Amino acid sequence: MNWDIVEGKWSQFKGKAKEQWGELTNDDLDVVAGKKDQLAGKIQERYGKTKDEAEREVNKWSDSL
Repeated sequence: MNWDIVEGKWSQFKGKAKEQWGELTNDDLDVVAGKKDQLAGKIQERYGKTKDEAEREVNKWSDSL
C-alpha cells in the first residue's frame, strides 16, 4: 500500500500496527503519527532491531494492508 495512504489514515491503521508490534505503546503510535521512518525507529528502540530490519518489517507490514 502506498505509504501516503497509511499516513493519511493513521488513526485507522494504529490498531493494526499495535497488533503487529504489541510492545509499542499508544503514546509511541501517537508520536509516530503515520511517519514511516519514525515507526521504524520506534520498532528499533522497542525490539532492539537494526535499522534495516525495522524498515523491512514496516515495508512488509504496509504491503500486507
